[in-house]
Amino acid sequence: MTKNKITIEPITRLEGHGRIEIFLDEEGDVSRAFFQVPEFRGFEKFAEGRPAEEMPVITSKICGVCPTAHHMASGKAVDGIFHVEPPPPAKKIRELMYSAFLVEDHALHFFFLGGPDFIVGSDAPAAERNILGVIKKVGMEIGKEVINIRKQCRHIISTLGGKVIHPVSNLPGGVSRGVSREEQKEFIETGKASVRFAEFSLKIFDDIVLKNGKHLDLVSGDTYRHETYYMGMVDEKNRVNFYDGNIRVIDPNGKETARFAPVDYLGHIAEHVEPWSYMKFAYLKNVGWHGFKDGPQSGVYRVGPLARLNVAEGMATPKAESEYERMFEMLGGKPVHNTLAYHWARLIELQYAAERLLELARDDEILDPNIRSMPTATPSEGVGVVEAPRGTLIHHYLADEKGLIKKVNLIVATTNNAAAICMSVESAAKKLINKGKVSDGILNMVEMAFRAYDPCLACATHSVPGRMPLMIRICNHMNETVQVIKRD
Repeated sequence: MTKNKITIEPITRLEGHGRIEIFLDEEGDVSRAFFQVPEFRGFEKFAEGRPAEEMPVITSKICGVCPTAHHMASGKAVDGIFHVEPPPPAKKIRELMYSAFLVEDHALHFFFLGGPDFIVGSDAPAAERNILGVIKKVGMEIGKEVINIRKQCRHIISTLGGKVIHPVSNLPGGVSRGVSREEQKEFIETGKASVRFAEFSLKIFDDIVLKNGKHLDLVSGDTYRHETYYMGMVDEKNRVNFYDGNIRVIDPNGKETARFAPVDYLGHIAEHVEPWSYMKFAYLKNVGWHGFKDGPQSGVYRVGPLARLNVAEGMATPKAESEYERMFEMLGGKPVHNTLAYHWARLIELQYAAERLLELARDDEILDPNIRSMPTATPSEGVGVVEAPRGTLIHHYLADEKGLIKKVNLIVATTNNAAAICMSVESAAKKLINKGKVSDGILNMVEMAFRAYDPCLACATHSVPGRMPLMIRICNHMNETVQVIKRD
């Protein structure tokens, strides 16, 4: 920290590498704050020239936290390239594996990444704001429950996907393996355990956050509040769906402004570039880019758990639906604009994913050996969209007639949320830092502004021309800059 600048680096409890730069005025108040992502991943460019059927395996390696989401979106995009529809058993097997992934990933975020700020305390010593501090606070047995449910869900992913970290099972038109009767029995037991774990997690949130006045004020107060548009995937009844459906957009007042098929996303979404970050900033085309600001005149929108619940008109499973109704009743109706409510929404989605996992595990159609439709058409273009844990994930591939990739466009959840994350960080910094008075606890509360979104920075960094910007600074013997050469 200097007199006029505070740097938080590295920022913690998220995937990837980033920093926050906070600039103070002469009074010691915050004039600007930037959420910066200095790392770079070039998947859009180096995938060019690869066979299309390799894309689900290649793109799952973008990230070790959300590989299954990339694998699913990529698999659907490759289905589109080859103009082939997977048979119903294959679709259900994919969604079964994906539901297990959503359970374990949402559990990871709440207990390991975001939850420590509530369970241990936002102003607790930094060394305690982690999973070890959570276990110390809630007990070893609960820690074992968290680890065990993730282990069981990851067993489903590794069984169906071939690998737990980077799945390899999605093929054009289906999946590489089916489900045996013995495996189905195991999956049913995991589904039952997941439903119980989700209920247990919501009770912890209720006891530790909602019944704690300080924490409830943080969730429902103005420090982390932004009025934006919201976007998410819904089924034909406008209920949350992670794997399939149409994309729905609502404005800050809750009015539907768009509903479109995933293949039509380019008619609704565009991306903006800033010189200080390798992240692109997505915005709504029909509203336009008007900077980092709230309101119906701004094209900034949000995705992810809270956005999905705002956009939807309900949940497709009974226990999740009950929790959905309770959240909106407690927070004053829809849409909810309080960023820290993302944590609550994430646990409601954990409940839905667990119930859906159990539904699919009990469905005997997953035992059907008809798990692939072989492609016969000439390859062309495909778009695959799923709701990743962090929000709407878009894979768009263009291939030549030989099935070799010509162009790739990835708009990941964190790209969709990027502008809102920057707004949240700056707003929190301005409200929490006054007259130059800062502490470790206050800086952690600034970090809480991005942590609610559970950003995945490795996924989100892309250079528009597909190459890494470069700056060379030439200095003389006095270390004075004499020339700067840039490649943007």
